Amino acid sequence: MLPTVADVLALDPVRRGGPRVVAGADRLDTRVRWVHVGEVTDIAHLLRGGELVLTTGIALPDEPEKLVDYIGELSAVGASGLIVELGRKFIKELPRVVVKAAEEHGLPLITLARETQFVQITESVHARIIDRQLEELRASEQLHEVFTQLSVEGASPADVLAQVARLSGRPVLLENLAHQVLACEPAGRDTGELLGSWESRSRTVAPEQRTAYDAASGWLVAMVGARGQDWGRLILLCEQEPGPREIVLVERAATTLALGRLLERHQESLERRAHGTIINGILTHAYADPDDAAARARAVGVPLSGRKLISLVLRLTETVDTALDGQAQLGELAEATAAACRQVKLPALVGALDGGRVAVLLPLPPRVAAETALTNLADRLRGTFSRAFVLAAGSVVDSVKDVRRSFLEAEQVSDVAVRQPDGRVYYRLPDLRLRGLLHLLRDDARVQTFAERELGALLAHDAQRGGDLARILRIYLDSGRNKAVAAQKAHLSRPAFYDRLRRLERILDTDLDDVESCLSLHVALLALESFRRESR
Repeated sequence: MLPTVADVLALDPVRRGGPRVVAGADRLDTRVRWVHVGEVTDIAHLLRGGELVLTTGIALPDEPEKLVDYIGELSAVGASGLIVELGRKFIKELPRVVVKAAEEHGLPLITLARETQFVQITESVHARIIDRQLEELRASEQLHEVFTQLSVEGASPADVLAQVARLSGRPVLLENLAHQVLACEPAGRDTGELLGSWESRSRTVAPEQRTAYDAASGWLVAMVGARGQDWGRLILLCEQEPGPREIVLVERAATTLALGRLLERHQESLERRAHGTIINGILTHAYADPDDAAARARAVGVPLSGRKLISLVLRLTETVDTALDGQAQLGELAEATAAACRQVKLPALVGALDGGRVAVLLPLPPRVAAETALTNLADRLRGTFSRAFVLAAGSVVDSVKDVRRSFLEAEQVSDVAVRQPDGRVYYRLPDLRLRGLLHLLRDDARVQTFAERELGALLAHDAQRGGDLARILRIYLDSGRNKAVAAQKAHLSRPAFYDRLRRLERILDTDLDDVESCLSLHVALLALESFRRESR
């Protein structure tokens, strides 16, 4: 940052001259771009603005009106100030008309009582200016390296904002054009206080330039976008007017965010990522205070405080060829879910999570039952999203601190429902019955031992001979032990199907007409499905 007139007056070569401010004392914070020594009267046309002029006054005119014109011309070209050494032209003080003109034009005017080597002043100031420029250049290079690396790594908006906060030591936020906060790095500030009434506050700040500082709010704002399409604003909260380094910082960060958006072709949208970050934060206890999560959700337009909350997990039931296809389809499901929530007027946090899941945190509107909200949402989503999926719901909870329990329940329900969806609009824990219980107990060694004891011989037989008797057994049991129906489902003649049942009885050493034996085998098959699904 360039030195001010006050900084120049504090330098030793100037102090030795006995400086005294005779006009413009309230303008000593004016920046000095350069120091120019000049004795001629018509010097103004040689200046470009920001120069501090040094003179002995030896060539200045005697006529008061010409001295006034001299001061006016310096002010008109933007000179940062005028220093006059007394003793040659002006012995003890400057003419009153000069002082008055400088005060009227707001031009800092300083006198030096003793003879001073101007070269020492110029060397000192210019060295300081060059040092500052080199420092800013090095800082700019550092910022370039940091944000180039973030771009190469495909850093998330949260990662970019974390770097901005670290390098500036100030809070930074990213919002969309609807003034909803997509990402926030509070830099030690209270998040709730930072995001309070955000939308209304943000709408009052509308700089005309793409990067500008709004003194009233203390916000340094940079537009974020590319190819002529802006989609957000990056906001750095500054307690005082930012310097060039802060301006370069937000501009480089805005460019990195814009580039990241362009590279997001097969990933979820920025809004989905913002929602997913909040949901992940809740599930991993990243927020020490539940009010922090509520404030972040409120900033993206989803009120959580004072609402009943229900967690949902959506899973695709169709298999995909590649991981990339799966990621793309999951992103489509997340976007379709968010759109369905908007259509049925249910503001919600919707984000794609690891493990092929779309997570939804749904605040229930007052006097709206969970069943009604889930049915409306599922019906609208199935009408717009063509691929098959299951929607699992956890229990309704009263606050953000209980949301994790609701999500874990929804995950367990989805794990079971996705294996054998039966066409329900949505699934909840009571709908799963025995299959749900076995899924919850799938890691219990006693259940695993039971399934192996019941089915081990049959599984070994199929493995050795490439048979399908385990499938036949499942069809028979799913058909309620109705042999005629089971034979039809197995696409076998009755004699052929009966023959396979007899082989099953020999291998398992059991009677398939015995109800308890069949019940035990059916439970073992359901448990086996839980194990196999978990290992995929």
